[in-house]
Amino acid sequence: MRYILGTALAATLLVTIPVSAEDSICYNCPPQWADWASMLKAIDKNIDVQMPHDNKNSGQTLSQLIAEKASPVADVAYYGVTSGIKAANEGVAAAYKPKGFDDVAEGLKDPEGRWVTIHYGTLGMFINKDALGGAPVPACFADLNKSEYNGMVGYLDPSSAFVGYAGAVAVNRAFGGDLDNFDPAIKYFNELAKNNPIVPKQTSYARVVSGEIPILFDYDFNAYRAKYTEGGNFEFVIPCEGTVVVPYVMSLVENGPKPEVGKKVLDYIMSDEGQAIWTNAFLKPARPVKLAPEIAAKFLPDSEYARAKPVDYAKMEKVQRSFGERYLNEVK
Repeated sequence: MRYILGTALAATLLVTIPVSAEDSICYNCPPQWADWASMLKAIDKNIDVQMPHDNKNSGQTLSQLIAEKASPVADVAYYGVTSGIKAANEGVAAAYKPKGFDDVAEGLKDPEGRWVTIHYGTLGMFINKDALGGAPVPACFADLNKSEYNGMVGYLDPSSAFVGYAGAVAVNRAFGGDLDNFDPAIKYFNELAKNNPIVPKQTSYARVVSGEIPILFDYDFNAYRAKYTEGGNFEFVIPCEGTVVVPYVMSLVENGPKPEVGKKVLDYIMSDEGQAIWTNAFLKPARPVKLAPEIAAKFLPDSEYARAKPVDYAKMEKVQRSFGERYLNEVK
């Protein structure tokens, strides 16, 4: 409670006015993405913390945290995994292990707790079945070199788009490469070039929905979004050779103004209730929480997801530019 002097009775009594919910700042918690809208409402309702909308992207969030390092404004931050790793390295992410931290798989969290995955996407094939012209749904990366998929396959330019680079990392590992050796990816993309792929530089969700790109290397959550919200016949395929998961992570801000409130927010997001909210946007929770049967049924079975593995994301970020240069110079 806080106390102010009542105007009429100032000389004789104090009037009590209840304080509103605690407020806190989260950088890059945009309501249009990943159903942060529902999460922000749930945080307000369930732990009495109000967080204003913030539409920064991962890079802008990192830059702001660094710029404000001497006098931080935010309590928590959300970003793609490589930005989270950079935030830890720059000293703007604090060590904190929220409730449920131990349930998150190794490779999807910083051992010291400076970042932890809250949900993730899986790279695979987003397919418009109605646009395949009678060809079967491909099961493997290798299938896409068959002549029946000529002109049907799309992937974002891996030299400029992160999802395109994630696809290249997945393909490279599928055919025996690693982050020290991208020869298999270069070979694969050169072979695929004979099949006239479509290689846009920007997100192409609408082009798959329209049928312009029948098969796109993309995240599962985009494919599920199309399957359950668009008129059409869409499918997500985890390639038979295996693939990679791409985490989205959060950090407590180092020396943030309200660390205890920030910790409370992270604890809620990592709770069973909080984790389930991400499935509204077809994102996989970072913790193995039990989902309602009708929600679980919208995803591929866990047996399929067993082929999706994490990578060394710090190294993945470190070699991204060199791979992009190789792709531009060597893939025709």
